[in-house]
Amino acid sequence: MHNLAIALHLKGFTVSGSDDAIYEPSKSRLQKNGILPLQDGWFPENITKDIDAVILGMHARVDSSELIKAQELKIPIYSYPEYIYEQSKSKKRIVIGGSHGKTTITSMILHVLNFYKKDFDYLVGAQIAGFENMVRLSDAPIIVIEGDEYLASPIDRRPKFHLYKAHVGVISGVAWDHINVFPTFDSYKLQFDLFIDTIQENGKLIYCEEDEVLKDLVIKHQYPQSIEIIPYQTPAFKIINGQTFLETANLDVPLSVFGRHNLMNLNAARLACIEAGIENEDFYRAVSTFEGAAKRLEKIAATDSAVIYKDFAHSPSKLKATIEAVKEQFVDRKLIACIELHTFSSLNEDFLKEYAQTMIGADFAVVFIDEKTFLQKKMKPFSEEKVLAAFEGDNLKFFNQPENLESYLSNFKFKDTNLLMMSSGNFGGLDLIALKELLKNV
Repeated sequence: MHNLAIALHLKGFTVSGSDDAIYEPSKSRLQKNGILPLQDGWFPENITKDIDAVILGMHARVDSSELIKAQELKIPIYSYPEYIYEQSKSKKRIVIGGSHGKTTITSMILHVLNFYKKDFDYLVGAQIAGFENMVRLSDAPIIVIEGDEYLASPIDRRPKFHLYKAHVGVISGVAWDHINVFPTFDSYKLQFDLFIDTIQENGKLIYCEEDEVLKDLVIKHQYPQSIEIIPYQTPAFKIINGQTFLETANLDVPLSVFGRHNLMNLNAARLACIEAGIENEDFYRAVSTFEGAAKRLEKIAATDSAVIYKDFAHSPSKLKATIEAVKEQFVDRKLIACIELHTFSSLNEDFLKEYAQTMIGADFAVVFIDEKTFLQKKMKPFSEEKVLAAFEGDNLKFFNQPENLESYLSNFKFKDTNLLMMSSGNFGGLDLIALKELLKNV
C-alpha cells in the first residue's frame, strides 16, 4: 500500500493515508516523500467529500471508522488491485500468477525491460536492484503485475489477480496455500480456473507444464474466449564449480540465480518478455546480470566453503524446491535448513500435514515457531511432537525460542556446510545478518 501511495504521489496526485501501525521500511519511505501520516490510527474526520477515491488495503477492518465514513459519504472505494486496473486500462497488462515463483518471474521481467531502458509500469512484491519503488504508474504503454490469489480487500473477497484482466497471463504452478481463505484444495484450484477466464480475448496464457496439477487444469479448462496457450519447462542447464549456466542454441549463459525452480521461472520470464518486445538473445544477455529479488535465495555471507542464504519460502512446495536447489548447486556440501512457520496456513493444524517430507533433502532440518506467534494470531499452539510427526524427517529439530535456535546453529563448524534460513517472518527477531559471524574461523 505504501508503494502505491508513493507511486500516485509521484504521478502528481494528492495522497493521504492511515494505518494503525506503520513499520520500516514503509515509514521512512513515506516520510522521504512527505506523505507519512502525522500519527497512527483511524480518524474519520479526515474523510471528507473532497476525496475522489479511497483505496482499501487487505488488513483494514470492515468496521474501520474511516471506511464507514467513506461509505456514508458514498466516496468511491477501490481495492488495491481494482485501482491498479483503473490506472492501467489503456495498457497492455502482463500478469504473473501462481502459488510460487511470482515475485522472481516478475523481477526477472522488470530487470530485463529496465536493462534495455523500456518504458513500462509495474507492481512487484519485493525490492529489486535498480528500482527505488515497488510500484510505478505513468503513461507507459505496458504494465507488468505480480498478481497473487489472496483476497483483494475486506469488502471485496475476490482474489487480486482476477481483477487485472490480463492480456498475457502467466501461471507458474498450483500448490495449495491460504487455507484460511480456501479451505479445500479444489476451492483453491478454482481460483486459477477463474483467472484464466479473465484473460482478454486473443490474449495469451503462459504456463508451466511440469506442474501436473496445473497441466491438468489447463487441459480440462473450458475456454470462454480465444487465447493462445504457451507451455514452458525447465530449460537445459549445467552446473560448473558452483555456478549455473543456461545452455542455449548459441552459447552457455552464466547465471547468478540457481535451482530448477528458478530456471523454470526464467523460462516463464523469457516468454513474457517476448510479449513485451524482447528477443531471446537479448533476454539472455540481460538476464545473465540478474542477481535475484530480495529474500529469494539472498546471500547473507559466504566463504570458499560455506554460504548462508535467506529465503521467503514458507509453503510446502517452496520449501521443498528451495532445499533441492541449494543441494543440487552444492552437491559436496552439507545443508542445514531452517523453516519458520509463520503464516495462517502453516499454523493451521489441518494444513500441517502438507509439509510431510518437504525437508528430507536437508542434512539437518529445523522447524521454528515463535511461541509468541500463536498468541498474536489467537491460535492454538502445536506441540513439538505434532510438528516433528507432520514433517516426517530424520535429523529434524524443533525450536520455539530464537535464542535456542541461535545456540543450536552456533554449535556447527561451517566447513563445506551451507545454511538456509526460510521464513516470511523474522525468526522471532533473530538477526540474520549477524549469522555471518558463524562463518568466521572457517
